[in-house]
Amino acid sequence: MLAPLRRGRGDPTMQVDAEGTVWRTGTTPLGVATLALRRDPGGTVHAAGWGPGAAWALDGLPALLGADDDDRGFVPHHPLIAQVRRRMPGLRLGATHRVWDVLLPAVLEQKVTGIEARRSWRELCRRFGRRAPGPATLWVPPDPVAVRAIPDWEWHRAGVDHSRRRAVLAAAAVAHRLEGAVNLAGQAGRELLCKVPGVGIWTAAEVAQRAWADADAVSVGDFHIPSVVGHALLGRSLDDAGMLEVLAPYAPQRQRAVRYIEAAGIRRPRFGPRFSPRDYRAM
Repeated sequence: MLAPLRRGRGDPTMQVDAEGTVWRTGTTPLGVATLALRRDPGGTVHAAGWGPGAAWALDGLPALLGADDDDRGFVPHHPLIAQVRRRMPGLRLGATHRVWDVLLPAVLEQKVTGIEARRSWRELCRRFGRRAPGPATLWVPPDPVAVRAIPDWEWHRAGVDHSRRRAVLAAAAVAHRLEGAVNLAGQAGRELLCKVPGVGIWTAAEVAQRAWADADAVSVGDFHIPSVVGHALLGRSLDDAGMLEVLAPYAPQRQRAVRYIEAAGIRRPRFGPRFSPRDYRAM
C-alpha cells in the first residue's frame, strides 16, 4: 500500500525497520509529523505519531491506507490482472492528501535515471529539510520556503539541472494554491498542477496517484511503464499510444490496472545496459 511513496531504500523520509514497522514523515497543514505503522498478525494496523501535525496525520491514516478508495466497477479485462486482483483483494490506492511532499520528488524524477533522482532527493532532504520528530532518524522534506532559499550552486551540488530546478521553484512559489488540487481531484486537479511551468502530464499523474488516489491518472511519458504494461498484457513492448489503447477498457480506472501490474512485480526484459547516471558534482 505504501510502496509508491518510498523513493528507494535510502529514502530519508521513509524507512522500514527490522521488525517491519514503517516509519514515514512529512508536512501537514498543522506542521511536520512522523508516523510509525505496524501491522499485527491479525491484520490490525497500529499507529503512533509525533510532531505538531501528528493528529492530522493519524486522522488521515485510513485514507493513506486506501480506506477511501472505491474500486467498484473495476472489471479485469486481462487474465493477469484478474489473477493479481484475486491474489491481492485488499490492494487499494492510498492518498496522502498533500501535494508538495509528492510533487517535489516527482519533479526531481523528470527525464533522469532513478539513481540520479533518488540521490538528489536524499541530498535536498538531508541538507535543507529538518530532522523529523520522533525516535526514528528521518528527515522532513524541505518546505517551499526552504526550497526557494537554496542557492544555485547547491542545486548543482545536489545534481539538479536547470530545467528541474526551475520547475521546483515555480511550484514552490504557488505551493499553497497547489494543495487545492486535492479537493478538485481527478482531471481538474491534474490540470491545476499543469499550470505550473515545467509540470506536465507525467508529473501531474505521478502526484495525483499519491496525493488523492487518482484511479485514472496514467503516467504517460514514463520511460518504463508502457513497456511493462505491454509485456505484462501482450508480451511485447508498447509506446504511450499503444499503452493507452490497451488500457482504454479500464477507464475511468486505468491507473488501478497499472497498479495491479506493478504490485505483481512484473518488469520489462532487459536487452542492453542501463543508462549511466550522471554526477553533476564532477562536472
